[in-house]
Amino acid sequence: MSYSLPVLGSKKTVEAALPESVNSHVLYEVVRWQLASRRRGTANTKTRTEVAFTGKKMYAQKHTGRARHGDAGAPIFVGGGTTFGPRPRDYSYTLPKKVRKLGLSMALADRAKDGKLMLVDSFKGVNGKTKEFVAWLADNKLENQTILLVTSDANIVRAARNLVGVRVLAPEGLNVYDILRQEALVMELSAWEGLQARLSPAKTEGGEA
Repeated sequence: MSYSLPVLGSKKTVEAALPESVNSHVLYEVVRWQLASRRRGTANTKTRTEVAFTGKKMYAQKHTGRARHGDAGAPIFVGGGTTFGPRPRDYSYTLPKKVRKLGLSMALADRAKDGKLMLVDSFKGVNGKTKEFVAWLADNKLENQTILLVTSDANIVRAARNLVGVRVLAPEGLNVYDILRQEALVMELSAWEGLQARLSPAKTEGGEA
C-alpha cells in the first residue's frame, strides 16, 4: 500500500510503499527477539562450592544423636549455597531476517496510517540549542507527544537528547521496539531514503529477489 508521508516545513509529500495490514503477532515476535538480545544475562548465585565457608565437616558422622551434615555451606543452612539458582547465560536467539524486515515495515505502516510518521528535509532554526528544538516542535505542533527522532545531524542530536519526551536514534539504529514505544516518528529525509534500501528485498546475481 502507498502512504503519503508529510515533509515538515514544506507542502510536499513523499510516497512510501508499506504493508497495508499490520500483524500484531509479527510485531510481538520481533520485539520479543529484540528484548531477549538486550538482556545481559548476568544473574548469578553461588553454589555450595563457592560460598565463603570452611569445608570442614561440622561434627562426626555417627554417635551424636543428630542429623548427618557435611560443611556449613550446604544449601539447607542460612548463608549456604543456592541449589539450582540462576547462572550467567545468553538469552539471545535467532530470528529470520525476513521476519525482522517485515516487522520493521509493519511498525512504520502502523505509524504512517495514523499520520504519525513524518519526514524532515531540514530543521530550520535549530543550531544545537535545546530551546531552539523546543520552538521547532511547537511550530510543527509536536510538543505534546512522545517522539522518536531519527537523525545523524550532531547539532540536532545535541539539541534534542535532553528532552524527556524525545528519544534520539541514529538511522542505522531504527528498530521496532523504539518505534512502538513512542507516539510519533520523525525522520530526516536522507535517513528515510537509506531505510528504503535497507527494507528492499535482497537481489540475486540474476536480478531476482
